[in-house]
Amino acid sequence: MKTPADAEEPRWLTDEEQRTWQAYIQASMLLEDHLDRQLQRDAGMPHVYYGLLVKLSWAPHRRMRMTELAEAAKITRSRLSHAIARMEKDGWVRREDCTSDKRGQNAVLTDKGFKVLQETAPGHVAAVRMALFDRLAPEQIAQFADVCRIIADGLQPEGADLPWLR
Repeated sequence: MKTPADAEEPRWLTDEEQRTWQAYIQASMLLEDHLDRQLQRDAGMPHVYYGLLVKLSWAPHRRMRMTELAEAAKITRSRLSHAIARMEKDGWVRREDCTSDKRGQNAVLTDKGFKVLQETAPGHVAAVRMALFDRLAPEQIAQFADVCRIIADGLQPEGADLPWLR
C-alpha cells in the first residue's frame, strides 16, 4: 500500500537546514560526552544513571514503576534493568514489588542514592552551566527552551506528561 509520502519526492534538507542539523548533531553529541565524562570522573556513574536518580528523586516517595521509569528516561526496559541492577549493587536504589500489580516492580531511590545525587548535583550543574548556559545570552536561553519544548512536544507519545518541560 502506497502512502502519499511514497508518491512524492523526498523533501531534502536545504543547505541551511543541513548546516543546522549537523550543528545540532555535533553539539548534542559533544554535550552528552562532556556530561558523561564529568559524571564518570566525579561520581563513577554514566549520565544515564544520573538521569534515573533525578527522575526517582522527583517521583512521589522517590519511587516509580520500572516501565514508567524506562519510558520517562527514553531507554529500553532491558537497559533500565541493567542500570537498576548496577545501582542496586551500589545501594543507590532498590526494587520493590508493585502493590497494585503483582507483575510490576518499582524502583526506589534509597537514602544513600539520594545522598549521592545531592553530592553529585553541584558538579553536574556546574558542568551543564559551563557547557551550555554560560555560552548563551538570556534571550537565547529562552529561545532554546522554546525550541526544545516544541521538538519534545511533537515527538512525545500522545497523552504522555512531561512536567519538567513546563
